[in-house]
Amino acid sequence: MNKFNVNNLNIWFGKAHALKEVRFEVEANQILTIIGPSNSGKTSFLRQLNRLNELQPSFSMTGTVLFDGKDLNSLDVELVRKKIGMVFALPLPLPLSVFDNVAYGVKMHGKKNRKEAESIVEDSLKKASLWDEVKDRLRESAFKLSGGQQQRLCIARSLAVGPDVVLFDEPCSGLDPISTAKVEESMLMLKKDYTIVLVTNNVKQAARVGDKTAFFLSGELIELDNTDKVFTAPQDKRTDEYIRGKFG
Repeated sequence: MNKFNVNNLNIWFGKAHALKEVRFEVEANQILTIIGPSNSGKTSFLRQLNRLNELQPSFSMTGTVLFDGKDLNSLDVELVRKKIGMVFALPLPLPLSVFDNVAYGVKMHGKKNRKEAESIVEDSLKKASLWDEVKDRLRESAFKLSGGQQQRLCIARSLAVGPDVVLFDEPCSGLDPISTAKVEESMLMLKKDYTIVLVTNNVKQAARVGDKTAFFLSGELIELDNTDKVFTAPQDKRTDEYIRGKFG
C-alpha cells in the first residue's frame, strides 16, 4: 500500500526550478531514504510532503502529491501537518520542561485530560528511545538535555499528536556517533507503526536504515530502488559515483 503517490511534480522558487517531473510512490511502513548533493532538490521534496514549501512567497508547483489517495493540496493544512510530522536538522525544543515539550501538541489538539496526556507522553518518549533517560527528569528544562536527547525529544513531540508519517531532514547532522545510533534505532522501531522519509547527507546512514533509497541530482530523481540494490548494483553511473564519493 502506498502512503504517497507523486505524479509529475515540479517545484519552482521564483525562476529556480527545484524539482523536475518527479514521479514515484512512497510505501507505507517503510523507511525511504533520500540522498543527493546540495541543491539536488531532496529537502524541497521532503518539505512538499507536509506543505511547508507554500510558506515561501516565491513558491509555485505543478503536478500532484496524493496522500492516502487524496490530493495533499485539497486537505486542511493543519490536518496535513498533524498527520505528517517533521523533525528538522537542528533540535528545536520549546522553552518548557521535558514533559511539557511532548505534551504541547497534545494540548493544542484538544486533549486536556491529565492522565491521558501522561500516557501519551510516556508512550511517545518510549517510541523515541528516550524514556529511560528522562523518566526521572520530566520536570527539568528541555534545554538541560544533550543535543542527541533534544533531537529524540523532538521526535517524541512529533509522535505525540498521532501522525501517520514522520519526515526527517538530516536529523543526525549535528550529532555524535552514539546519539546518531540511538536516533537510527528509534527510526527502525518506528516503521512498524509509521511511514518514514529520511533526507540524509550520510550515505552510510541511508544504507543502514533505508528499505528503499532515492537518489536526487539537480532536481531530478535519478534512481529509486531497494536500498541494498542501490548500494551494490546501482543502475545509473551517477548514483554509483555519488555513493563512492566522487562528487557531492
